[in-house]
Amino acid sequence: MQACSAGGGTAPVAKAAVSSMRPVPNAAFDRWIESFRSRASSSGISDATLRAGLRGVGFLPDVIDRDRNQTEFKRSFEDYLAIVASEEKIAAGRIAFARERSRLNAIEAKYGVPANVVAAIWGVESNFGTRRGDIPVVSATATLAFEGRRGAFFEKQLIAALKILQTGDTTPDRLVGSWAGAMGHTQFIPTSYQLFAVDFTGDGRRDIWAEDPSDALASTAAYLARSGWQRSQPWGREVTSGGLQPDPGGPRFSVGQNFKAIKRYNNSDNYALGVGHLSDRLAGGGPLKTPFGPDKYGLTIRDRKRLQERLTVNGFDTGGADGVLGPKSKAAITEFQRSIGLEPTGNPSPELLRRLG
Repeated sequence: MQACSAGGGTAPVAKAAVSSMRPVPNAAFDRWIESFRSRASSSGISDATLRAGLRGVGFLPDVIDRDRNQTEFKRSFEDYLAIVASEEKIAAGRIAFARERSRLNAIEAKYGVPANVVAAIWGVESNFGTRRGDIPVVSATATLAFEGRRGAFFEKQLIAALKILQTGDTTPDRLVGSWAGAMGHTQFIPTSYQLFAVDFTGDGRRDIWAEDPSDALASTAAYLARSGWQRSQPWGREVTSGGLQPDPGGPRFSVGQNFKAIKRYNNSDNYALGVGHLSDRLAGGGPLKTPFGPDKYGLTIRDRKRLQERLTVNGFDTGGADGVLGPKSKAAITEFQRSIGLEPTGNPSPELLRRLG
C-alpha cells in the first residue's frame, strides 16, 4: 500500500493548486454511477452518505488524459532532484521547517520518524502545503473507476473516500486533492488514509486538509513508522563507490531499511532519494559531492538552464529555467528550430545553444 498515487514508476511532483478541470456531461458515466450505488451500499456506505457524497459528482475527462499520459515523460534523477530539491525550494523549505519545528519535534517524539524526513515528504508532495490540489476526490476517483484502465483500484479509492465522509472527518466540499485522488498536505490516497491517518490534534477528526498541517504530518510519520522505519538510523548517504547509482556517471548512495520505508510511501527510487536528500538539506546539509555528467545530448544542467534562458529571451517561452527540459521547453526548442530553418526535432544540442548566443 502506498500513501500517494504514483504512476509509471516515476515519482510525482506537486502540481499547481488551482485546477482547470471541469466536469462534462456523459450519459455512460451517469449510468455507471447508478450501478455503483448498490456496490457502495454493499460496502457499508449509507444512503445519506451516498446522497451527500455523490451530489454534484461529474465526469472529468482531463483526469483520464492525465492518467493515460503520465508515463510518457520519464525523468532522470538529476532532473527529478532539480525539481524537488532546487536551491530555491530548499530555501523556502528551511523557512517552513523552522516555522513548524516544534510541531514536527512532537511528532518525531511520538512516532520516531525524524522531523526533517517528515518535512521533506511534505515538501515533495505539496510544496510545504502550498499545492494541495483542489479537484473533487469523489469525481476524480469515480471518473477513473468508470474509465476502467485501473477500474478496480479506483473504485476502492472511491468507496474509501465516501467512508471518509461517513466518519465525519471532512465534508464533501473539502474532500479535494490531486487528479488521482491524493489528498492533503502529504497526498494520502483514500485507502491509505483509512489505514494510517491519525488525529494528532485530538479534535476528533483526522483532518489532513486543514491549514494546520498537524494531522497530515503526523499521519505521514505514522505511515513510515508502520512501514518499518528504524529509529536513530539514517535513510542512507552518498558514497564514492558501490551502492545505488540512479544516473550513469552520477552520485551513488548507500541505502538501508529506512530508504525502503520511504519507498513504501511511494515505490520509486527517485522519490526516496529525493526525499532523503531534501531531508538532509532541510537539516542544514550541503549539496551532493559528485556532480552529474552531461546528458545524452551532451549538455550539463547549467547548459540546459542557459538554453532555457536564451530561448525565453528570444521569444520562445520555456516556462522557467530550472534545467529540466519538459514538454514546454521541447515545444520552445521546436519552434526555434523551425524559425531558423532546422529540422524541428525538439531535441537540444550544444550547437543549438551556441546559435542562441
